[in-house]
Amino acid sequence: IALAVDALTALLTYSMQKDSVNIRALFLHNLSDALASVAVVIGGTLILLYDMRWVDPAITIGIAGYILYLGLTEIGGTIRTLMLGSPVDIDTDAVIVALSNIEGVIDLHHVHFWQMGEHDASLEAHVIIEESAWDQLENIKYRIKQALAQEFNIRHSTLEFEHPDHMHKDAHTYGHG
Repeated sequence: IALAVDALTALLTYSMQKDSVNIRALFLHNLSDALASVAVVIGGTLILLYDMRWVDPAITIGIAGYILYLGLTEIGGTIRTLMLGSPVDIDTDAVIVALSNIEGVIDLHHVHFWQMGEHDASLEAHVIIEESAWDQLENIKYRIKQALAQEFNIRHSTLEFEHPDHMHKDAHTYGHG
C-alpha cells in the first residue's frame, strides 16, 4: 500500500515540483520512499529465495546514500535564499545596463541583489541622476521600478538617488568593494 501511495503522490506532484522547493521536497521524499519500497521488496525476495543476507545492509546503504545525495543537491538554493545570496537567474549586468539607459540616469553604483524568497528578488542601488532631471525624480523612480518589475521580475527595490556633485567618488558598481 505504501508503495502505491508514494508512487501516486510522486506522480501527482511531478509537474508542480519545478516551481516550488516545498513541492519538490515532497516529490523527492515520495519518490525516494517508493524506490525504497521497491528495493525492500526485491531485497526481501532475494533473502527468502536465495538466502542473500548481505542484500539487506547493501540496500540500506544504497537508500541512505541516495537520500544524502538528494539532500546535498537540493540544499544549495535554500541556503542561497536563507543567506540572502544573489539570484542565479537574473543577469545583473543586463539590469544595470537597462537602468542606466533610462532617461535622466547617469550611472549606478553600490548595487546589491538578493534572493528574498523562492521567487522574489530584491535590488538596492545608488542612482546618479542628471542635474537637470531632479524635478523628474519621481518619474525616473517610477520608470526604474517599472523596468525592474517588467523586465527582470524584481518587485522590491530600495533606491538612493544622488546628485552628480555629491555622488560617491570611485564607488564600485557592485557592493561596497
